[in-house]
Amino acid sequence: MYHGVAELLFAKGFIFMTREKILVTSALPYANGPIHFGHIAGAYLPADIFVRHKRMCGADIIYICGTDDHGVAITISAKLAGVTPQEHVAKNHKVIKDIFDKINIEFDNFSGTSHPIHHGVAQEFFQDVLKAGYIVERVTKQLYCEHDKMFLADRYITGTCPHCGFVGARGDECGGCGKWLDPLEITEPRCKVCGAEPIAKDTKNWFLQLDKLQPKIEKWLESKEHWKDNVLNFVKAWMEKGLEERAISRDMTWGIKLPVEGVDGKVLYVWFDAPIGYISSTMEWAQAQGEPERWRDYWQSPDTRLIHFIGKDNIPFHCIVFPATIIAKNEVNDEQYTLVENVPSNEFYNLEGRQFSKSDGWYIDLEDFFSKYSVDSIRYTLCANMPEKKDAEFTWKDFGARNNSELADTFGNLAQRMLKFADKHFASSIPPLVSPDDEDNAMIDLAKSLPDRMAENLDAFEFRKALFEWMELAREGNKYFDKKAPWKTVKTDKDECGNTMHVIGCIMQSMAVTGFPFLPDTARKLWSMLGFAGQVEEQNWFEAPKKDLAAGQKLGVAEILFEKIPAKKIDVEVEKLKEWAAQATLNDNQAGADEPKEYAPLKTQVTFDDFMKLDFRVATIIEAEAVPKSKKLVKLQIDLGFEKRQIVAGILKKFTPEQLVGRTIIVVANLAPAKLMGVESSGMLLAAHDGDRIVLLTTDAAPGSAIS
Repeated sequence: MYHGVAELLFAKGFIFMTREKILVTSALPYANGPIHFGHIAGAYLPADIFVRHKRMCGADIIYICGTDDHGVAITISAKLAGVTPQEHVAKNHKVIKDIFDKINIEFDNFSGTSHPIHHGVAQEFFQDVLKAGYIVERVTKQLYCEHDKMFLADRYITGTCPHCGFVGARGDECGGCGKWLDPLEITEPRCKVCGAEPIAKDTKNWFLQLDKLQPKIEKWLESKEHWKDNVLNFVKAWMEKGLEERAISRDMTWGIKLPVEGVDGKVLYVWFDAPIGYISSTMEWAQAQGEPERWRDYWQSPDTRLIHFIGKDNIPFHCIVFPATIIAKNEVNDEQYTLVENVPSNEFYNLEGRQFSKSDGWYIDLEDFFSKYSVDSIRYTLCANMPEKKDAEFTWKDFGARNNSELADTFGNLAQRMLKFADKHFASSIPPLVSPDDEDNAMIDLAKSLPDRMAENLDAFEFRKALFEWMELAREGNKYFDKKAPWKTVKTDKDECGNTMHVIGCIMQSMAVTGFPFLPDTARKLWSMLGFAGQVEEQNWFEAPKKDLAAGQKLGVAEILFEKIPAKKIDVEVEKLKEWAAQATLNDNQAGADEPKEYAPLKTQVTFDDFMKLDFRVATIIEAEAVPKSKKLVKLQIDLGFEKRQIVAGILKKFTPEQLVGRTIIVVANLAPAKLMGVESSGMLLAAHDGDRIVLLTTDAAPGSAIS
């Protein structure tokens, strides 16, 4: 049984085995700042585990990634820092790669989209898709700042949302209601650089005709029923709505020059060029191997399984836009490019009930973390809570509990018990298995079947289940050890006592091999402690755990695999997190007091009669929950005294649902009902927007009280 590692080909009576060929990618992290545990749990740790596992299974597999180096946010940050975009990118590329190195995320190649090799590949893709007839030129209106003499990309624009009235909406998305915006829709727009009011001006850009490609994408998607439900549902919703043309060029200088003769000051839009970075990074890898054409073995082979590990915010680009680009290119390219076979997207991973945010002080300093805690402890915790089907979160108390209860007391303790006992009573060697009873054989069978059970889960991208199976063997091993009581049988029946040690050795052998993808440092240490030669990562996933232990095999020195973390230390971390958040708020307030404050422009005057049409009421929030698939929207059940109703507000980034329940707020009670991401809202709460801060307007009046 080959478990997906190889397929058997029957020809002329002979059996040939071919290695499974897999190309794994993870979403390119944006080179505008460091990554955090949320990113790692969502896209990088699952990929690393999968690659390590498949490599031990004998697969021909490579793991490709790099940084996404282009885009407006980078130019803004570089300008504020007083450096060039390239300098800004180079600095953050190193910061990001250092974090990956610290947590043992290993890539075969980690490139960047600002590398020259990528520019040529992305430009070739544009030219071929243009040749295939899926790119069209259009003259459109775009906001232009006469003061700064430039067309403004979406993120350079701020103003008032036309849908919900949120002041400070961005040019592409409203931070209040979460709706995608056309910059030309925004009321009272302002240039984010100088504050001037931009004008609408004609500009020529190029558009990818996704609507024209939709039938081909739909046909291709028919073979993807094996994808995760969250991915399929997301993609199907987009297809049902109907795909639209999407701009493929931008009026900028930082980026990949648009390969159109006679056109200057335009670059490829970052969403188009970034996924092509997987291809250019693979080319870079092939060059480093001294085989510059070897990238074709993966990107132009029908046997390749291409797997993208991403977070849910990247689903449309990896499941629709990038495949559409490849489908279009393949129409004019003799050598067909590989289309993605699976996209095991994860949901969001938060910190103590809120999104990670360094600006809000709600983050974990990774340099500090890795100086104090085990890398394998955090890999274990992140995997055990991986957001595979719904949003999940890191909490300090859960991290401490998993380290102490599961890694130290269950897994580590079992290894210590066996090794120390064997050292004392069996000359630090593996005793022979002599006439084992049914319990002994059952435990050996359980240990030898572990790789099969875990492989089934890992092939289905169910990492949490695989890790549970692994730890469950340690739990069963401890129960077996306690029941067999070798401290008693060593005095009454040395053979039975030896059998117990031999069985625990089988369990540890299996756990060392199958634990490597999850806890590489610990697995290497345990493999050595068990006295095995070679490296654990060189062992075959299915064969090594099933080998019979050699009687008399010398064991190494028993070491503590996981140190316990005192509860007081965890309490300090929780308090430190709260202090950072409070300090960030204080710093925001002080910055606002010391620096010239930017105020939103006054809106058009209204009459007294217009104002009197609005019905402001006091309400109490009685329930709150996040709106599924939204980063910002929260659904509130409010009590108006005379009735209860539901409203939706875009404040989830600043408040957790738990922080909102019980608050007394002011709402516009006679606002016409509207739907935000499919959820009905009957009213709107009032809040002050002070820069990035959101302050709810409150009162001590009773619910239902009218405000005039």
